[in-house]
Amino acid sequence: MISKGIFGCMVVLVAIQANAQTNRWQQRVEYKMEIDMDAEANQFSGIQELNYYNNSPDTLTKVFYHLYFNAFQPGSMMDVRSRTLPDPDKRVGDRIFHLKEDEIGYHKIKSLTQDGKRLIYEIDGTVMKVILNEPIMPNSKATFEMTFESQVPLQIRRSGRDNSEGIRLSMAQWYPKLAEYDYSGWHAYDYVAREFYSPWGDFDVTINIDSDYVVAASGIAQNSTRKKNKVSHRYVAENVHDFVWAADPDYKHKVLNVREGLDFHLYYQTDTLENQWIELETYIKKAVPFIEERCGKYPYPVYKVIQGGDGGMEYPMATLMTGHRSLKGLVGVTVHEFIHSWYQMVLGTNESHYYWMDEGFNTYYDDMTMDYLFNENYPSDNFMSSAYKFYKYIVEEGLEEPLTTHADHFETNLAYAMASYRKGGLALLHLEYIMGKDKFDAAMLRYYNKWKFKHPNAVDFEVIMEKESGMELSWFFDYWIKTTKTIDYAITNVAVDGKGSKVELERIGLMPMPLDLVLTLNNGEKLNYHIPIGMSRGNRTLSNGELLMTPWTWVNPYYSFTIDVNKDDIERIEIDPTHRMADINFKNNSYPNTNDELEIKGKPEKLENNY
Repeated sequence: MISKGIFGCMVVLVAIQANAQTNRWQQRVEYKMEIDMDAEANQFSGIQELNYYNNSPDTLTKVFYHLYFNAFQPGSMMDVRSRTLPDPDKRVGDRIFHLKEDEIGYHKIKSLTQDGKRLIYEIDGTVMKVILNEPIMPNSKATFEMTFESQVPLQIRRSGRDNSEGIRLSMAQWYPKLAEYDYSGWHAYDYVAREFYSPWGDFDVTINIDSDYVVAASGIAQNSTRKKNKVSHRYVAENVHDFVWAADPDYKHKVLNVREGLDFHLYYQTDTLENQWIELETYIKKAVPFIEERCGKYPYPVYKVIQGGDGGMEYPMATLMTGHRSLKGLVGVTVHEFIHSWYQMVLGTNESHYYWMDEGFNTYYDDMTMDYLFNENYPSDNFMSSAYKFYKYIVEEGLEEPLTTHADHFETNLAYAMASYRKGGLALLHLEYIMGKDKFDAAMLRYYNKWKFKHPNAVDFEVIMEKESGMELSWFFDYWIKTTKTIDYAITNVAVDGKGSKVELERIGLMPMPLDLVLTLNNGEKLNYHIPIGMSRGNRTLSNGELLMTPWTWVNPYYSFTIDVNKDDIERIEIDPTHRMADINFKNNSYPNTNDELEIKGKPEKLENNY
């Protein structure tokens, strides 16, 4: 370990528990880096020593590095993609194309060796391919030593200098970074727009910069030393998969103790919005225990909220975020980025393929936390109503693409935003609806505790949900994740049937779901029914007085049941009155029907579930 003490012991215990829980191997890295920053020229030189542990059963004959700063050059893949999308990110647009020589970003590799022997490499945009002199055998280590020179680009996307709020240096994706190798091979993705995937490890980083700069960084600050007109700032970060830092002469630095073993560090400019940053502290202290109760304990001793970047972006133990916001906006972006500490920084899914397991899960808990913080009538019946509205809009516009689409390959930014954030978040809301809240909550904690620091995929998540619920749920993942089929259920008729009433339902959309149905009598009494689907081979725990109906087989578009209630005594019948289910047409979910276009029609008996 780089440093000793309680945190180091904690990491060792986590690693031992991880190996005991699953045989999924993980590659590991140890970075030791020192850079000398010429702040006036926006350039720096660096030395990197990297110990790479091949814990795989494979023999490696090559490795790949990400050179993220190379994206900020005219003609790069990020530039071309932004200029050819129908709805480019407004923060990028054509700005890269117009960068001048002293505004572009770059990494120039001056030397690279493997265990002391010089290596041959080739650079293609943001990816460097390195042919090894000696293969790295399974369960062995190689040491790479590199010298490099870099230029910090004008801030455009996430990283860079002189952002819109005047922050001098927002240093994300700032160093040559080894790509991830896992059970499916190398993941040397070009830096086009989206997300990241890297091996966990330890970072020991020294930043030499002019003495008038205040530095904020991932990890734990060590003793700083002065060298003439510069100060050496050293940080160590253990069991993380990235390292971010920022620097500005005008930063104010405050430390907020949230609980024993966890301090929040806030870095912001003392401008006219300082009072909102002060108020933010109260919301942080209220939000953290709420989040930890639902998501698991935050495993690091610090978290840093750093003004910088171009919006809000998550990194290990830190976020870069713009600070000129309303109080609620400031709280919202802080909560959102902090929750990434679970669903990306600790679980570490491959964000190029499983973005919905990060951004989506984050959105679910983000929306819930904001409801808790700002809603006087918490909890809301449906705290994700805005996510539903965006989902419905994209569906109606014909822009939806399945969640199996690579993050960089969506045809529109709108489709990606909906899929990753909203539909991903609605995935959890639907699982809560299907499984019941208690079992869902238990499953999410079980998922975190089993798969932290192990890069889970969608199947790993599905297995946990099934084990905790006791239900088969592959049908849900097949429909919601792999297709764009939609949910649309309707109450088509309520007819007199002897002394009772026959309720007739239709599945209009192609995606099946279990149904919660509430019947309200004229006297105010409510009767609750749960209709499971056969594919689940089970159902959620029923609430008091709720009646379990015969399962609805998915091949049958029709379903009906008879109840011992006079039709004239019925005031209202509604499918899913809480609107947790993303039914694309709520108007046909109730009786009396509010949709004038709904056709009331009889159904052939042989096609109907008559029970």
